Amino acid sequence: MAKLLYRLGFWSAKNRIKVLIGSITLLVVAAIVALSMGIHFGEETSIPGLASQKTLEVMEKEFPNPQGNLGKTQLVLKAPDNETLSSEAAQQLITVKLKEVAADQEVSSVVGPYENHSLNADSTIGYATITYKVPGADVTDVSKDSVNQIAESLRDAGWQAELIGDGYVKMATSSPTEGLGVLLALVILTVALGSIITGVLPILTAGLGLGFGIMLIIIGTSFLDIPSFALSLAGMLGLAVGIDYALFIIARYRQQLAEGYERREAIAIANGTAGSAVVFAGVTVIIALVGFSFVGVPFLTAMGTAGALTVLTAILMTIFVVPAILELLGSKVKVPTKRSKRKGSNQKPASRANLWGKFVTGQPLMAVVLGVALLSTIALPFFHMETGLGNDGQKSPDKTERRAYDLLSEAYGEGYHGPLVILAETDGGKEAAANLNKVIEEVKTYPNVAVVNPAVTGPSGKISLITVMPTTGPNDSKTIDLVHLIRDKAPEIERQDHIKIGVTGSTAVNIDITQKLNQALPKFCLIIVGLAFVLLMLVFRSILVPIKAVLGFILSLGATLGFVTYVVQDGHFQNLFNFYTKAPVFNFLPIIVVGVLFGLAMDYEVFLVSRMREEFKKSGDAKKSVLAGIRNSGGVVTAAGLIMVAVFTGFILAEEPMVKVMGLALAFGVLFDAFIVRLLIVPGVMTLLGKSAWYFPKWLDRLLPNLDVEGEGVMEEVEKKRLAAEIEPRVRLLG
Repeated sequence: MAKLLYRLGFWSAKNRIKVLIGSITLLVVAAIVALSMGIHFGEETSIPGLASQKTLEVMEKEFPNPQGNLGKTQLVLKAPDNETLSSEAAQQLITVKLKEVAADQEVSSVVGPYENHSLNADSTIGYATITYKVPGADVTDVSKDSVNQIAESLRDAGWQAELIGDGYVKMATSSPTEGLGVLLALVILTVALGSIITGVLPILTAGLGLGFGIMLIIIGTSFLDIPSFALSLAGMLGLAVGIDYALFIIARYRQQLAEGYERREAIAIANGTAGSAVVFAGVTVIIALVGFSFVGVPFLTAMGTAGALTVLTAILMTIFVVPAILELLGSKVKVPTKRSKRKGSNQKPASRANLWGKFVTGQPLMAVVLGVALLSTIALPFFHMETGLGNDGQKSPDKTERRAYDLLSEAYGEGYHGPLVILAETDGGKEAAANLNKVIEEVKTYPNVAVVNPAVTGPSGKISLITVMPTTGPNDSKTIDLVHLIRDKAPEIERQDHIKIGVTGSTAVNIDITQKLNQALPKFCLIIVGLAFVLLMLVFRSILVPIKAVLGFILSLGATLGFVTYVVQDGHFQNLFNFYTKAPVFNFLPIIVVGVLFGLAMDYEVFLVSRMREEFKKSGDAKKSVLAGIRNSGGVVTAAGLIMVAVFTGFILAEEPMVKVMGLALAFGVLFDAFIVRLLIVPGVMTLLGKSAWYFPKWLDRLLPNLDVEGEGVMEEVEKKRLAAEIEPRVRLLG
């Protein structure tokens, strides 16, 4: 692979104009196709086979919803002080305003607070339900502005009027704050690469790759059910790895120039060596993301596939376009100060190692103990982590949907947001009604039950719906316990009362999804850890190096989830990160962090340790190889880690809670892995292990393929070309 990439680097540099025009043409064509086909993101988060899902399917057959998935908005109203919604003046005002809402051509129906009987006990709070003719995602901004203006007019009259529901609120998959992360990345790149022109290059190629990947994802929405929030993960990853991968190749190119190689030769060498590591690291990230499919959750599979697609386009743009632009820029790329000549230098490389390398290799045990103790401490909150699904109650109080959520909680209790639906199936006999009432009375006695509504029987006469409102919210552990209690009682109820019951509704479905994800997490971790061990064994031809890498990954993973739990669930530093309330960790976040962090951790492991192995094969000196790895790759890994943190920080500043939490987890995951694990613990462990770190059984070495990530074959070919170039004039002279 290294030799192929070496030749590709030469070809791209030679055909730089064709490569650039071709890549831009691809992006334009993909954009035209994507926009002509339209954007068709789905928001389906169900999992086939769950108990609540099966019950839901039975319920939908018996009680078909003629309105389907039409968008709905609730206009939540609170009367001014010393007034109520039941007064004649209030009724007249609300009736007039709701007629204005109904005048919108997109509105199918409006049901006021007097028709839906939503007034609370003291008649101070109620809501109107607005149903549209289209799904929530398709409600136009014009219609949203119309209902918003009506809410504003009510506020001007002294009322509190807030809006909530999928007909008004749409998840933001992107935010202007993401641009701040890119600006920070540009500053880091400018410092690392010595000039603004060179610093812009990784962002440019990352933007091309991300744009192409996003267009492919949009095209895919016409054929696959891809949730809109998949774009957030894909955007984070595509941008971050695209910048990092370009940085790795540019940094190696500058090193080759400093060693005296001709420009095009340096480009080809960088593409063959660093490019090999880029391809391997990128493929590792892709495998981890595609591994989401092992969990058996359709929307996670779609998220992983979308993320893998943007990583793939980032790899392709890096190995094709970066060499072309480097050739185009020519001497404008600043060459670092030459540390030594390519041959004839008497200065020992080890003596030029930076202070950090000298500290870690000089005090390896202290470095390892310090790093392990720090990450272990940060990981402690992980052991009481609770997971659940997000809601509007986690948003900023400046948002109308958050204020509407709080009003509904004030009026009807937290349980309003987490109703449970019991589906009761009877034999239709004479005693069926009495038995059904008996079940309702029994459910009323269960702990944490606020209200049990009368049963609604379907057309068949055998299936009924019983709505149960708990006293606690949808993510509360008491609500989860209530769902499990009802299910535990189901066999006894069926035996005594001849009624088969099941629990469903959005709350029960979300509880089941969370449980499914939590059960899948250990299995997914084992798959990822096993994959990491095998891949790293192939790359580094070592037994202990992969074990060390896997243990380091586990440490950084534990610290990441522990820190997220500490902030999001326990409520620390919430003002610093703009979180507005304590909440459980998003249920799919741990699996996403495992997959993504694994891929990124392997990136840094490959770029750092491959240079150590390259030096060890030359000198046989283990400590010298650690110093060489830190000297040659430590700065690049530092810059790459800072860039990742900068990009993900842009997502922390987003308004959408789901995006914020993903940004927080990935930013600190990279921070822990790149700076504590890879630059502190790894060099310390490698120094302590010495030559034994590179032990590999000869029989296993012969059995496994050699991936040549360091580009040994490339450097051998370059050396042969150099010798041939030196010998040829002599041969001609002798001839």
